[in-house]
Amino acid sequence: MSSIRKRYFLRLYFRIAVLIFCLVMCFVRPQMFGILEGFAFFEKPSILHLLWLIWIVDMVQQIIPVKNKIALGSQKLFANRFKPIREKINRKALKDYIISTTNSAYMVMILWVLLTAAIGAVYYLGFIGKTGLFMFSVVFYVCDLICVLIWCPFRLLMKAKCCTTCRIFNWDHFMMFSPLVFMGGFFGLSLFIMSLIALFVWELAVMLYPERFWEMTNASLKCSECTDKLCTQYCQRLRK
Repeated sequence: MSSIRKRYFLRLYFRIAVLIFCLVMCFVRPQMFGILEGFAFFEKPSILHLLWLIWIVDMVQQIIPVKNKIALGSQKLFANRFKPIREKINRKALKDYIISTTNSAYMVMILWVLLTAAIGAVYYLGFIGKTGLFMFSVVFYVCDLICVLIWCPFRLLMKAKCCTTCRIFNWDHFMMFSPLVFMGGFFGLSLFIMSLIALFVWELAVMLYPERFWEMTNASLKCSECTDKLCTQYCQRLRK
């Protein structure tokens, strides 16, 4: 198992622990979630401030180049992770690839917006409160790494061979924090807006530097160059 895969499993265990903790607090100490209201974020420190900071740092690492400890799939938008192929780039093939994967990405976006709208409807109908919206985000926080390390349903829609080559790798925080848009207040909206910034930077890079997102133009994305080995279940070569 690669070092980065081990590191990501540790992150998964941490996220599961966060989910269990928050779930217990919903029953044991529900007042802890008062931070979700309006500007209560600035009233007194709590453990949720630490979680908010972890999430903000995670998103910052998606919009600036990071030299190590971050999967290539998340950092491939930057020039320092781009390794041009020796051959001349086939621009038409590159354009066709980007159009195809972007169309698939739009389908994922539509499905996720519908899911988010359903969560919003449940909230506005009064079946869940702001704590419920928060818990949806925490569940998605865990599911994010399950998709990376174990099994990803979006891979079926995107037809991506692995996370390293996935067109929507850095959509994770936007998808994670989309339920918080209904919450209002500084805690929820700051995370959602930051996730939009990370999404915008990613999509802008796809438009400006499409060659960084395809293994036929970025050699660092090829299996032969892979050092992450995050999702080995999808690559027969890496099982050997």
